[in-house]
Amino acid sequence: MRFVTSEAEEAGPSSDLTALVWRYRHGYRRAGVLFCLCGVVIFAAAFLLAFAVFSGRYHCSQLGGQVEEDEQPGGGAKPPADGGAGPYLGELRAMMRRLLQDEDIHSTVSRVSRASHPPGSAEGTSLASEILRRFRQLQMDHTWTESLYATLQFPDRSQSSSLCLVDSAGLVSEQIPLNPSDFCPYSATGSTTGGVVYANYGRPEDFNWLKSAGVSVIGCVVVMRVGGGVSFAEKVWLAERSGAGGALIYPDPADLPQDPRRLGLSTHTAVSEHVHLGSGDPFTPGFPSFNHTQFPPIQSSGLPLIPALPVSATVAAKLLSQLSGPSCPPSWRGRLPYVRCVVGPEFSSRRRVKMSVHNTMTPVLLNNIFSSVVGRVEPDQYIILGAQRDSLGPGAVKSGVGTAILLELARTFSAMVKNGFSPRRSLLFVSWDAGEFGNVGATEWLEGYLSMLHLKAVAYFSLDQAVMGDDVLSAYTSPLLVDLLDAAIRQVEHPKHAGQTIYSQAEREGGSWRIIKPLYLNSGAYSFTAFAGVPAMELRFTEERAYPFINTPLDSAARLQEVLGGRLGVTGRSLGELVGEMVLRLAHDHILPLRITSYAQTVLQFSAQLNKHSAELQSRGLSPQWVFSARGDYSRAAETLQRAIDYSDLHDPSTARSYNTRIMKVEYYFLSQYVSVVETPFRHVIHGRGDHTLSALTEHLALLTSDPGRFDERRFRRQLALFTWTLQGAANALNGDVWSIRNTLTYTH
Repeated sequence: MRFVTSEAEEAGPSSDLTALVWRYRHGYRRAGVLFCLCGVVIFAAAFLLAFAVFSGRYHCSQLGGQVEEDEQPGGGAKPPADGGAGPYLGELRAMMRRLLQDEDIHSTVSRVSRASHPPGSAEGTSLASEILRRFRQLQMDHTWTESLYATLQFPDRSQSSSLCLVDSAGLVSEQIPLNPSDFCPYSATGSTTGGVVYANYGRPEDFNWLKSAGVSVIGCVVVMRVGGGVSFAEKVWLAERSGAGGALIYPDPADLPQDPRRLGLSTHTAVSEHVHLGSGDPFTPGFPSFNHTQFPPIQSSGLPLIPALPVSATVAAKLLSQLSGPSCPPSWRGRLPYVRCVVGPEFSSRRRVKMSVHNTMTPVLLNNIFSSVVGRVEPDQYIILGAQRDSLGPGAVKSGVGTAILLELARTFSAMVKNGFSPRRSLLFVSWDAGEFGNVGATEWLEGYLSMLHLKAVAYFSLDQAVMGDDVLSAYTSPLLVDLLDAAIRQVEHPKHAGQTIYSQAEREGGSWRIIKPLYLNSGAYSFTAFAGVPAMELRFTEERAYPFINTPLDSAARLQEVLGGRLGVTGRSLGELVGEMVLRLAHDHILPLRITSYAQTVLQFSAQLNKHSAELQSRGLSPQWVFSARGDYSRAAETLQRAIDYSDLHDPSTARSYNTRIMKVEYYFLSQYVSVVETPFRHVIHGRGDHTLSALTEHLALLTSDPGRFDERRFRRQLALFTWTLQGAANALNGDVWSIRNTLTYTH
């Protein structure tokens, strides 16, 4: 279609028509008719052209009559159309909704969870082959596997772990029965004997209370409850740091329902979880296990030095009911029958407890399975979706739900491509191995490709444990993805409340801001952000009443379906649509819709805390001015980049490419370059773990008022320097060219 014609083309028809009028003066009516016909044709062509251009810009939502516009959240420049390269965003949304199905989700969860399928087992290998086959049937651009050996820990088949009560002479007076298949992967092995101390959830504040009450845990076996926002690994690490000799972790009826008649655990069921304070193979920390025999043996500092066992509520009640000592705080009281809430450490019968853990380390061949749709414009930019495949139990929630949604999204996007969708960026679907042992498969892959992922990975979406209910949505996420999520929840219908979007339902129940939560250590998304510097998110539907079967042999498809009232497929589809909506935006938009100014607000909150202690810090010769300056530089750099994007010509591919490259690196800029990836793998100063992080700095700062004697000026100065220079480096990088950076020093005499 031509919009401009040449001068000669314009002259020809006009001259001929004029000559016709002059030659046939008496035929002016015929000339008038010709003029009218030409006008009608031109008007019709212009109308049709305008309709074609603008029809895709606006698409009426099918949910609540909302109008959805193809624009960036919060205003700014509208991305240019793809020039007829494919359907518009509104049409793509409708296509995705039409293609997503819920029937396969339930059947896949049932298939995955029909039996235990730990890494290296026959059932696990069979499942991996089936997923590989299903990926290949989709005929995507590339499907492949990557194999590696990792060191995993399993119970010793020749000798079971044990728990018993011993008398003052050390002789066994009572053997306490345990399930031999219950274990904590990566526990220290061996035996310990001592008194018993009850430590509630095993949180830092719980151990601090014990210390303030004069209760010593040194050499004792600490009994802790599942939950409290603390992973098993963190509980054991805190117990070890307090001097404990061993750790027992049990599910309390106050936290996890334990009435089998009402979808609860049996009181004889234990909950298992790994206790490595980290992720990946703990014997190759910071580097991949692709051929670990070539590396000198290195052990992760996150491996515990004390034995740990999961026990049932029945076992915990037997031990805690015999304790004597100070009463515990009212908030520590659980619902174990016949148990007075005392903390120990002595037994009323003067007996002690002896625990023995017998596990063995085993090298296991792992297989990560990949399938990809190659982007048509920026194929070297990846949007990654992944799910854990293995499970020590049936794993309906642990691995079944994520695998089912992963396969359904892969099928849907493959079908969309066949129906005309041309994603700008590549889509990568991954089934990870050894997730039960601390996201080993995913972390080893990250370690193997660490030097390139910050240049190529746009975002990661973890589908692990995505459906544990159908009521409350939680999003454990990097702040960079918050705007993307906010736009998505306004588009997707709530699985339990027909006619309501997830956003409108959340607003009715107290506000959509409640959906957003920080990334946590055991999340499948955590390593992507805290270790590799890739924005990541893990989404989850839950109930107000906790799903009690996770990490137990009772985590079956039948029980999950019963919890959901037969709505497993519908809920899985809603979660899949929510993730698909965000993936669609990332794959479609010219400029990546990430909130690059988000971290400025986080640092601003810390700056306010610093300001409160400014006088005290300056009296000690410590100035917070450099942090304030770095925060200001980062805020200005982020806002300047956002304004430049808003007012740029996004039709220019090189301009869009330049901006996207800088946007993709924002998360990576917050990885501290001043700590070792081997010794401190989670280098992210906001989400990571270690002395270099903002949380460690904040905790140390709080000692100025809570316990000034423990405030270490030298350590604080180092922490402040590490954080400040990471933040300043992020500001400098966002500024772009070195001549755009103004780092000036002011000297005072």
